Amino acid sequence: MGRFTMAYMATLLAGSLAGAASSPAQAHHSFSMFDHAKAVTVKGTVQSFKWDNPHVHITLIVPPGSNEKAGTWDVEGASTNIMFRQGWNRRSVKPGDALTVVGYPLKDGSEGLSLIYAITPAGQKLWQDVSRPSIAP
Repeated sequence: MGRFTMAYMATLLAGSLAGAASSPAQAHHSFSMFDHAKAVTVKGTVQSFKWDNPHVHITLIVPPGSNEKAGTWDVEGASTNIMFRQGWNRRSVKPGDALTVVGYPLKDGSEGLSLIYAITPAGQKLWQDVSRPSIAP
């Protein structure tokens, strides 16, 4: 190779590396914000079901008088790929469905869960993952 070609390739490589290094990294959180020592059961009405990566989300409206705090709960599942392998799909639940979810609560006490499983209006138990924790009721 000639000097011009080598210099061109070196410049191209340096530019590519600089571009790759400066591109924003997608953030991903751990699940340490959830209390894995206990599981809670929440019953409510589905407000929304987001079948998206990196995590599926169910927004659940929990009425006053239930066992858990009334309000709008965010239920975080696994990726669509993992949940699909457990029987979930984008039509598993829909807004307006009555849903029971079991999950690990947020440590700060706010209305959020890491999903263990859900019980659909048809009575089907859909697990989030292959893991079947003994803590789950």
